[in-house]
Amino acid sequence: MYDLAGKRILVTGASKGIGASIVATLGAAGANVIAHYGRDRAGAEAATKDIPPERVTLIGADLTRTGDVERLWSEALAWKDGIDVFVNNAAVLHLTGGIDDNDEAWDAVWDETLKVNVLAPTRLMRNAVRHYRDAGGGMIVTISSWAAQRGPGNPALLTYASSKAAVMAATKTIARNYAKQNILAYIIAPGVVRTKMSEDTAAAVGGEDIVTAGLAMGEWIPPSDIANLVTFLATGTCRHLSGATLDLNGATHIR
Repeated sequence: MYDLAGKRILVTGASKGIGASIVATLGAAGANVIAHYGRDRAGAEAATKDIPPERVTLIGADLTRTGDVERLWSEALAWKDGIDVFVNNAAVLHLTGGIDDNDEAWDAVWDETLKVNVLAPTRLMRNAVRHYRDAGGGMIVTISSWAAQRGPGNPALLTYASSKAAVMAATKTIARNYAKQNILAYIIAPGVVRTKMSEDTAAAVGGEDIVTAGLAMGEWIPPSDIANLVTFLATGTCRHLSGATLDLNGATHIR
């Protein structure tokens, strides 16, 4: 078990899927967890139920609203007078807004996706870098996607893949330019993870069997694999991994 006692960690999108697994695992390792949620407070409460109340706080914020994003950061920062790790996880995925959809659907999906998947996380990363410079260092872990690297097989995911590539590039830029100030930044690029989001995506292309048949291990990634990797990175054990994109896809996409 990793020891994160005393670490103050902000996780966005903590009410379900990957984020819920991350906050539960960080809490079990002793971290002080700031769990962000959008609308689903009950989901965030369920994900953090085993963390002692003095080591967890929940903050609701609509990531499409700049004011909410800034409030999220300021409230998270104030809770225990600092943040050591920012886990940049929250994202939306729509199966509309592709090449053949109408202009209304295209515009709506791009607008929301860019706000939630790019503008909000990069604003939070900007705040994190400014805080870390004053604090003597800190860490960012961005959850991107293999779709950002190889392109998705479903053209309806054009918007999602583009947004995940943008936030990946932003994280790499931070890693390169602020390493001497002890600001570490890592990217995790998962493949097909067992979440409601992935299940919906699979249904759109003919079902889980079709997706699973294309996976080298013949199985989907459990969210706990990502949570365990985030927890390991948060220990700071391998500082020189900073800037790396860590592929987590069961050997299906090897670079």
